[in-house]
Amino acid sequence: MGDKEKSIDAEALGLKSVGTIFHNLGYDELFEHESRNAEGSVSENGTMMVDTGKFTGRSPKDKYFVHQLPSFRNIAWGKINQPVAPEIFDELFAEVTEYLSGKDLYVTDGFCGANEKTRKSVRFVTEFAWQSHFVKNMFISPGAEDQAAFAPDFTVYKASNLPNKNWERHGLNSEVFIIFNIEKNVAIIGGTWYGGEMKKGIFTMMNYWLPLQGILSMHCSANVGKDGDVCLFFGLSGTGKTTLSTDAARKLIGDDEHGWDDDGIFNFEGGCYAKCINLSAESEPEIYSAIRRNALLENVVADEDGVIDFDDQSKTENTRVSYPIEHIENHEPSLKADHPTNIIFLTCDAFGVLPPVSKLTKEQAMYYFLSGYTAKVAGTERGVTEPTATFSACFGEAFLPLPPTAYAKLLGEKMEKHGVNAYLVNTGWTGGGHGVGKRMSIKATRACVNAILDGSINAVEFEETRWFRLRIPKSLPGVDSAILNPRNAWADKESFDATANKLAGMFMENFKKYTAGGDDFNFTQAGPRV
Repeated sequence: MGDKEKSIDAEALGLKSVGTIFHNLGYDELFEHESRNAEGSVSENGTMMVDTGKFTGRSPKDKYFVHQLPSFRNIAWGKINQPVAPEIFDELFAEVTEYLSGKDLYVTDGFCGANEKTRKSVRFVTEFAWQSHFVKNMFISPGAEDQAAFAPDFTVYKASNLPNKNWERHGLNSEVFIIFNIEKNVAIIGGTWYGGEMKKGIFTMMNYWLPLQGILSMHCSANVGKDGDVCLFFGLSGTGKTTLSTDAARKLIGDDEHGWDDDGIFNFEGGCYAKCINLSAESEPEIYSAIRRNALLENVVADEDGVIDFDDQSKTENTRVSYPIEHIENHEPSLKADHPTNIIFLTCDAFGVLPPVSKLTKEQAMYYFLSGYTAKVAGTERGVTEPTATFSACFGEAFLPLPPTAYAKLLGEKMEKHGVNAYLVNTGWTGGGHGVGKRMSIKATRACVNAILDGSINAVEFEETRWFRLRIPKSLPGVDSAILNPRNAWADKESFDATANKLAGMFMENFKKYTAGGDDFNFTQAGPRV
């Protein structure tokens, strides 16, 4: 049970005054507040549904770090990590605290990181019960003893209804602002209701803190087998990261954010945040059954009886559900496990050039980790059929405050120290690109992943592809041998050669940024060649 906070006062929150502080409310109390405040409606099975206003996703162009010593020496400044002057932060921080003063507030405390040695204590100050509900789902809730001794390492103030009217004078992108002050251990969020800003904001901060301590922070899912073998799944949206890591035969450690330290792998979070568009009990039964009381649905469409149409994207295609990880029946309760045995980089190659599975050397693992490649299918615009290549460093560039090579170096060191195998798995097209070939079947992909997990892939004979120089199995149980070498699966070999040559060139062009200026971190030789 939570309570109306007796020990936290306005001064402790850095505010002039407060109304009632609702501190660490339990799920039933949050549900009661959400209902009483008319913050949402309830689905037919008792799940709270809320709308996040005009912002149904993150606002990456509105994210800033305060440009000050000593942190500015560490940050990779640019389009992703934009600087803001300390005076502008101070001005906006004063506006946020003035705005929140005197209000009834929901204060929620949580841990980020399942390893007690390195976890961070985070306090969230919000105006709405549903935002408190969201962070309760996403972060690790302190027990009674931890609550009594809780002292925040970092505080997030979320003022959803406070836009920055002076954004042009400040030289910012819009009236929305998400600003991190590393030295003051504070973040302020204004002008957007979207809950994901809080989740990914703290992930961004973990990506700052941990690598500086020699701990690798990762945008990946993780599961563990009955013999304790751990597998990490890296991949951008749409590559199958959540689906493939959710396995009836293996326990889920977490679906999105992890750390890797000297003790092994640990989840940052205490819950999951899954996309709901086109969700069905048949396609993703574990996620579907996790949507029940205590889960929180965002921007879904339901009828007057609370029956949800998961295929309806009239509000957004980015419909979401957050839920405590306990809603996944087969999860690892400790949220941590040993060092990984295998790492799988997932890519959805819409060009149809990459093999369904290939075994990587350590150098190739560094190359493909830094490349963070996937290819999206062309949009609905008439006559446009060409897939679009996407490169996102470390499969999560939007959340990396440090140079991407800092994370890749740590990955290489840990892989070498613990003898970890790495694989590239293509969940995209085979036999041709989008519009010509066909999507890799989930059955074939599962067979590739299972061969990695049970070690049977190590018993087969390998050959090397031409452009990408990837080692691929000549045969694999459960996979049609005709698709294992992608060139063999294409009817038009000349077209394959031209497409492979083109994609290889894209990889090489993208990787140039890691070799400029004489950086000794150069894995170009592990990449493709034309």
